[in-house]
Amino acid sequence: MKTYLDTLSRADRELSEEDLALAHALQINGRASFREIADALGVSDQTAARRWSRLRSAGKLRVLGLTDPQRLGDSPWVVRVRCTPDAAASIGEAMARRTDTTWVNLSSGGTEISCSVRTRGPGMEESPLLQKLPRTPQVVDVSAHCLLHVFFGQDLSTINKSGPLTAAQVARLTPSGAPEQATADTPWVTLDAGDRQLLDLLARDGRAAPGELAATTGLSLSTVRRRIAELRAAGVLYFDVEYHPDVLQRNFRAALWLEIDPSRLAEAGEALATHPEVSFAAAVTGTANLYASIDVATAQLFYRYLTESVAALPGLRHTATVPIHRTLKGPGPYLPTRA
Repeated sequence: MKTYLDTLSRADRELSEEDLALAHALQINGRASFREIADALGVSDQTAARRWSRLRSAGKLRVLGLTDPQRLGDSPWVVRVRCTPDAAASIGEAMARRTDTTWVNLSSGGTEISCSVRTRGPGMEESPLLQKLPRTPQVVDVSAHCLLHVFFGQDLSTINKSGPLTAAQVARLTPSGAPEQATADTPWVTLDAGDRQLLDLLARDGRAAPGELAATTGLSLSTVRRRIAELRAAGVLYFDVEYHPDVLQRNFRAALWLEIDPSRLAEAGEALATHPEVSFAAAVTGTANLYASIDVATAQLFYRYLTESVAALPGLRHTATVPIHRTLKGPGPYLPTRA
């Protein structure tokens, strides 16, 4: 399976400082108008619009409108699939084509697939994929770990930690009335058919124009604008930026599985979330109760990170690392395609 992102040369995938500033702005507020972005970046709105059009058409990045599963009563899982080396690519590609999967990666020398799977409801039995995988030929083992609490990464990116925008620019772009993180007591939000169709369109293009969304859904323009605002305020809808894996020039990626003393889990997770190398961190079920995705430039820097930052985490009992070799699918439920 080869997407249009894979056709780009490494030089074509790199972002300039101006491009990174735009990407940072979109990570903060994916539906900010070009005027709002231009005002914050100190450029004209025509320049901001032209730069975004070039980046999007080249496949370097896109904005996705995604939903928080905990606000909807869904359950996110990190799934690890061990299989024979000759089957990993084909099984991984089949998993990437599903709409209930995100972040499908090949790892461990091509013998393991990892991905995020979302179920409608609290249990694994709600997922056809999780029921099917153990019966798939050439699959050696399947383990599923339920995400209990996200410390970093659901609606944030590493660019938020090291991006080029100043604190004043970030504040200017940050939407007002941001919802608090969902807890066990947060009531679920019920969606109707119109909401689901609207969210489905935003999952493909988070910056789709209100008029386009209204025409496709059959909703009025005012209803589209109101429901987007309401779903964002309720914490159901958030916006993320999907990059080509090589865009930020990170050459070594790995999954980090940590066993932490339960009494120190929250403390360790919050500390891990502040590390510049961490693009995602969450408490999960299983012996390894803290999971993270790591992005660094080289294997040598990864060693330094393990022996310095990870080793200093409170309550650390055991560490396991899994190098990621190839990403088949990013944060969105749909694979990117050319318009």
